[in-house]
Amino acid sequence: MRALTSVLHSAAVLLGVVLLLTGCSAGSGGSGPETGQKIRVALDWTPNTNHSGLFVAQREGWFAQAGLDVEFLPYNSTSPDTLVGSGAAEFGISFQDSFTYSKGAGADITSVMAILQHWATEIAVKADRADIQSPKDLDGKTYGGFGAPYEVPKMQQVIKDAGGTGDFTSVTLGTSAYEALYAGQVDFTEPFVAWEGIEAQLRGEPLKSFRYTDFGFPDAYNVLLIGHSPWLAAHPEAARAFVQAAQRGYQLAADDPARAAQDLQDANPGAFTEPELVTRSQDMLAKDYLKDAQGRVGPQTLDRWQGFSGFLVDSGTVVDANGQPLRARPDFATWFTNDYLGQPT
Repeated sequence: MRALTSVLHSAAVLLGVVLLLTGCSAGSGGSGPETGQKIRVALDWTPNTNHSGLFVAQREGWFAQAGLDVEFLPYNSTSPDTLVGSGAAEFGISFQDSFTYSKGAGADITSVMAILQHWATEIAVKADRADIQSPKDLDGKTYGGFGAPYEVPKMQQVIKDAGGTGDFTSVTLGTSAYEALYAGQVDFTEPFVAWEGIEAQLRGEPLKSFRYTDFGFPDAYNVLLIGHSPWLAAHPEAARAFVQAAQRGYQLAADDPARAAQDLQDANPGAFTEPELVTRSQDMLAKDYLKDAQGRVGPQTLDRWQGFSGFLVDSGTVVDANGQPLRARPDFATWFTNDYLGQPT
């Protein structure tokens, strides 16, 4: 469900691509969306329930009603942060963690909507590990990771918050981390509980997981919808039309998960071999992740950005375009906007 090893390249490479391609990205003005306005959306992985609201909006005809011709760019080795930052896509799926590193390095991206309002990944171990009852028990164990710079600082802090020292061995395995966990080759990893967590249950390999926030770690917008900043400025009406249609799709996913799961599968025939995985995942996202504390879909707050992204900057792992650690927290209020969202009904 994720491609963490490809989400982040080095800061210098990312900025180089951005500077090379940004010049042709903004296009000319436009006070409103023209009929058939082309919009490209970069996906972060193969279609899954994190994308359901987008496919719902497509299947229900809401993009077309808004005068938009929306194309989903299939996942490839170039991350959505890079594609959107360069102008090769107008919008894309991102994550608050990867976004923080890309934006810190100068990527021309803005978060326009929180798709998931909370962490949907957790620390997971095999359910039969009686010796691991808390993250503090992970001291001295082996973590199967994905090679992203935020993983170790986050895991260290959660373990410390739980009363441990934060000392563990980390090996980069990518999506092979799950098989390594099942085989006992690593002790813990970080799955999406609404996808790999359910997948593990369906294959008879149940997991036991720990939420970061249960131990005082800051919450985060696990999945984001991001836009190319110059394009947003040049096409505000088209941007608003797209974001509100997508928001409507995710609202339906939150209110009627069965219909959303069906729309997702109908839009991607043959992509899902286990319909139960899709329906159970969509149910979980609708119940626990798509809505904020006020029951709204999409909004973001400065507190949430300052909490987790601030932690990453303070850890010294977020670097600028020259590869140097950021010495001060940026103005996170400039990293996101709620201006394109529709008002709650």
